[in-house]
Order: sequence, then structure tokens, then C-alpha cells
Amino acid sequence: MTGKAAGSGSGSYKIFWMGHEIKHYGILILAAGQSKRLGTPKQLLPYEGTTLLARVAELACGSGAYPVVCVLGAYAGSVREALVRYPLDIVWNADWMEGMASSLRLGLEEMRTKHPLVDGVMVLVCDQPHLDRALLESLVSVQRDSGLPVAAASYGGRMGTPALFHKSLFAELMQLKGDTGARVLLEGMRDQVSAVPFEAGTVDIDTQEDYTSLLKQVRQDHDH
Repeated sequence: MTGKAAGSGSGSYKIFWMGHEIKHYGILILAAGQSKRLGTPKQLLPYEGTTLLARVAELACGSGAYPVVCVLGAYAGSVREALVRYPLDIVWNADWMEGMASSLRLGLEEMRTKHPLVDGVMVLVCDQPHLDRALLESLVSVQRDSGLPVAAASYGGRMGTPALFHKSLFAELMQLKGDTGARVLLEGMRDQVSAVPFEAGTVDIDTQEDYTSLLKQVRQDHDH
């Protein structure tokens, strides 16, 4: 469906697309991984007076989105304890060893079943320490203004999480397999994705070296 809005000049028009309006989006936090290369649960790593996962949960729960669903898997018992103060739904993924796609499918199915009015989902991961509220708000506004079915963060020459998907893509998200997450889908439909620059998204925590480097950078920032 298209429409026209009067432009600033006489007789000028702006064409816009209204086919992918998101009125009610939820947030899905993927936090089921084993952190195999790190050797300890990245979800519970201390960072800025809290933990990596608790920081993301705080952002999500303070965003105004509803519901917030967090998918746990490895270390679920101890990780769950770190989330008790947050008003979110926790789902345990028994198939977490399959990879990120299994958590995405499970969390999205939970959201669709219990909250059928949701017409968009924002996917977050727990190991992007520079994620902030401004970025989440940008994803919402950019998707709304573009009318495209997806708004996604762009960093390192590619697109990835966080990303906001219109419900028209829920079926495709449910078909994802393995440890690819949503990136394969995003890369395959670039012309339908509004990119939001997030160069700090290249920083994620997969190894002890990554974490040590992050803490070093934090100390340097505080010293200045």
C-alpha cells in the first residue's frame, strides 16, 4: 500500500510505503549460549556495575517494548538468578546446543503464542557491551520512517543485531537453523533493510581477550 504526502514545494509529493507498520513490538533477548571459547558464562561477566546480560535486560525492560522475552539455555540456573528483578518472560531452550537459531525460533514462538497482538520483534544478544537506549530508539524510528520490514544495526561492513523485524518476516525467522541467527536473513534481503550505523557493534565478547580488552578500554575512558 502506498500513499502520497504533500512536499514543501508546490505540486511536489513524497511517496511513502505503509505496508510494514509496527504498532506493538516485543523484545527477544538471546542468551542461551555456552560461551565455549570464553570458558565461563558471558551472560554473568561483570560490566559497569552489573553483568552483561543484566545490562541488556535493563535496557530492554526500560524501552517501553512489551513483552520482553529472554531465552536461556546453558547455565540457565545461575543466569536466571541474575534476572529475577526484571519484568520479563524467561524461556528455557532445551536445544540450545543447536545454536542461536533455535533460541530465536523458541522465543519468537513464545511471543506469538502468548502475545498475538505483537506485530514486530526486536532481537538483542547479551554480548554487545556498547548497546544503548539511543540505538534501540533509532531502530524503531528508522523502521517507522522507511516503511521497510526490517531495521538493523550496521557494523564492520555487515548487518546484524540488534534488529527490528516486522511480522511479515516471522515465518522466515522461524525457518532459520543452526548458529547463524538472523544475519543470513538480513544479508539476503539488504534492499529491504534500513541500516542504522553502530560501529561499536564490532565489539562483542567471545574470548577472554575480548573481555580483557573491553575492561581496559573502560578504564581508559574513565581515566579521561
